[in-house]
Amino acid sequence: MTTASVELDILQLTDPHLFENPQRQLKGIETYSSFLRTLQHALALWQPDIILLTGDLSEDRSPGAYCLLRETLEPAQTPVFCIPGNHDDPVVLARVFDGGNFHCCEALRRGNWLLPMLNSWDGERGGGRLGADQLELLDRQLAATDAEHALVCLHHQPVPVGSAWLDSVGLADREDLMAVIARHPRVRGLLWGHVHQSFDQRKDGLRLMGTPSTCYQFVPGVDDFALDQLGPGFRRIKLRRDGGIDSQVTQLDP
Repeated sequence: MTTASVELDILQLTDPHLFENPQRQLKGIETYSSFLRTLQHALALWQPDIILLTGDLSEDRSPGAYCLLRETLEPAQTPVFCIPGNHDDPVVLARVFDGGNFHCCEALRRGNWLLPMLNSWDGERGGGRLGADQLELLDRQLAATDAEHALVCLHHQPVPVGSAWLDSVGLADREDLMAVIARHPRVRGLLWGHVHQSFDQRKDGLRLMGTPSTCYQFVPGVDDFALDQLGPGFRRIKLRRDGGIDSQVTQLDP
């Protein structure tokens, strides 16, 4: 694959769970230092076209946590697109990530690709829901675009990942989402965070991708909550002009 065949080269970072105080820990991990180490490792490998943040950006929902995140990302001088997760405050996040290179819940169009950014926040219950407004928005965006390919981005997993406890707090209206997507064959894949583990499958012509957190991970395939011993991670996604998706997950040492 040549560089000329790539339409968009994305760095996905997800679920950093930051606090206003960068030294605070969550589940034994200093989440800010873990995020910073992951970001620096990725940017040492390549310069992405965009940085995509797929939710649970803050753990304490404070303006200070979002400002810390923005200040950390600004030196990269790369457009940043984000969506909220269940641990976020969507209003505060949208206020801080506004202007300049920062975009919240704003669809991205680049070349022959459209990336709708969906808000699945549904209060603090853990699970997610798009609701009629977000589903109608997605339907309109996919119908109106002249882009041949689309990658739909959200926080909560829209398909089961094989862990009973985690799937119980996935996307509640996943069937409604899939019904919208079925009407638009231009959709090539779905991308999400939330699951704190790597997930990559193909189903009905769609690439389905979940990505490890920049802090702690969940043990996959178990009925009850359990933390894994794997280190922080990120995903690189290359969207090709022909509609293909090349993607790899990298995880650092714990």
